[in-house]
Amino acid sequence: MIARFQPFHYGHLHTVEHCLSAYSEIVVVIGMASQSHTPENPFTTGERIEMVRRALKWRGYDLSRVITVTLPTLEVSKVAVHYVKLYSPAFNVVVTLNPIIRRLFVEEGYKVIEPPPFNREMLKGSVIRRLMASGSSEWRNYVPPPVAEFIDEIGGVERVRALYTERLPGYHVTA
Repeated sequence: MIARFQPFHYGHLHTVEHCLSAYSEIVVVIGMASQSHTPENPFTTGERIEMVRRALKWRGYDLSRVITVTLPTLEVSKVAVHYVKLYSPAFNVVVTLNPIIRRLFVEEGYKVIEPPPFNREMLKGSVIRRLMASGSSEWRNYVPPPVAEFIDEIGGVERVRALYTERLPGYHVTA
């Protein structure tokens, strides 16, 4: 499963649960690992790993079934497939919503599946980050409670708000 997890939300959790029900072991690939502190990628790789682990522990999953790897920020191309193979243990199936990633892995002979639908209109990192930046507490409805707690612990909302106001000219935060 390849995603950025900015932040880890219920859509991600639903997909991980789907994968764990179908496979004995899964590899969670945290993409754009070298990016942080931007409006699109506000959380560090370590923070995203922590979000994934806390959410899965909260749901009672055996973390020995979940291998977490990080993938440096890459231009999306055939090279990305090489790097996923380089950074991951062997895998047979790729789970992604990204049509370009889908195409690249299909061209390399991998079976690619799309995660089952689960409120995709709202369960998007961009939507959740905008809610954080606006000061709305509604974002908490879209992430597991331990993820919300962790974001609070690290001052994540304040970081997102600052990044949106500092790096997106013309963006106005409203409380």
